[in-house]
Amino acid sequence: MKPGRIVALVVGCLVVLPGLAMLAGGGVLAGVYAFGRDADGYLEANLTTIESPTVAVTAGPADFGDEATPNWVFDALDVDVRLQVTNTDSDQAVFIGIGRDEDVDAYLAGTAFDEVVEINGRRVVYRTREGGDEIAPPTDQSFWEVSATGVGTQELTWEPTSGRWSAVVMNADGSVGISTDIDVGAKAGFLLPLALTLLAIGGLLTASGVVLIVVGASGARRASDGTLPPPVAPTVVAGAVAQPTGGRAVVLSAHLDPGLSRWQWLVKWLLAIPHFVVLMFLWVAFGVLTVVAFFAILLTRRYPRGIFDFNVGVLRWTWRVSYYATTGGLGTDRYPPFSLHAEADDLAALDIAYPDELNRWLPLVKWLLAIPHLVILALLFGGGAATTDDAAVAVGLLGVLVTIAAIALLFTARYLRGLFDLIIGLNRWSFRVVAYVALMTDQYPPFRLDQGGDEPLDDSPVG
Repeated sequence: MKPGRIVALVVGCLVVLPGLAMLAGGGVLAGVYAFGRDADGYLEANLTTIESPTVAVTAGPADFGDEATPNWVFDALDVDVRLQVTNTDSDQAVFIGIGRDEDVDAYLAGTAFDEVVEINGRRVVYRTREGGDEIAPPTDQSFWEVSATGVGTQELTWEPTSGRWSAVVMNADGSVGISTDIDVGAKAGFLLPLALTLLAIGGLLTASGVVLIVVGASGARRASDGTLPPPVAPTVVAGAVAQPTGGRAVVLSAHLDPGLSRWQWLVKWLLAIPHFVVLMFLWVAFGVLTVVAFFAILLTRRYPRGIFDFNVGVLRWTWRVSYYATTGGLGTDRYPPFSLHAEADDLAALDIAYPDELNRWLPLVKWLLAIPHLVILALLFGGGAATTDDAAVAVGLLGVLVTIAAIALLFTARYLRGLFDLIIGLNRWSFRVVAYVALMTDQYPPFRLDQGGDEPLDDSPVG
């Protein structure tokens, strides 16, 4: 694939992800707007029964910006809050009011009251402020922004403005002992415009990403007559062999670097950081494109060739970097190229035969069929746990083997051949499973550890 098409694939995948997220968010908001409001347009929630032996229960403060926030911001948001309070004692007049936080604090100073700090389902958690039991009736105060009082259900509506605000529930005469049911509703005028904006932007991003993916995925070279060339088998490259053997679809090979340094492995992980950054984005694209390929296989029984070549390239790049710097084996000091393609001097090679046709329905169950492999690989790559004072550190067999090989290399200047063969065999098993789960082959990976740098010449167990 040409670099421009690779960039189109990656950028397309990165654009599709936020696009889909915006579509999902806009869809949820549109659903809430359409089905979650009552007849008056409020989104309503019945909180719980508020009970307190004190003179008042407060909630807040709610911070709506500082005093300098212009009111046109709140006018543009068009938010209204509705509070409905019903006293469980039908003969007792109830009071509900909203005032600025500093005024409410001054009014309740020296008086015992409960402050709501958390509502967990039907359970309310209070913080009790100590003080006396006598207070002037709330109806005599003039600082309330909005208030309602009376017997039975009382309702107030309030349009928030800048500042810090608290809501207060009391008996109208200021007496102790409160027991009320509270319903809270909110009307948000910005909800529908926000939903439509998210849907529009999300749709535009998704469509743009799909176009880029299609452009990038159409990167298979065409003959002069415009037709696609026949599928090619994995190639043979100098240094490591990567060609189908014994009917295998996935081939992974590695050769030890003859000039391998005894100490350079100590800093390879640092030198490989640029690769790790690039691979992070490439694997995002790999995941998105695998989903695209899933639907293509269901509809056409074919894995789109451009996407296939790109995904093979990501696996090939990953194997090179892993072999150079991490659990692939630390078997070469040659810095891996920033390339998705097979290179002539690869010491770590990977290729996958392009399938002419795939089973239409296997993609639905491949992840399920691969579970036994995934369980085994989880144990091999990170199954153990070594406990420290403060944390558990995952210790995988493969990591231990590579560490032992590296330490032996440091002190003996030799890479233990038996360890090398075992490490490559474990990686070979892993990449076979990844290719199967990524829908790139219908060939079920064998439960077999094919050790050694080269693929075995037949299907008999090796090592």
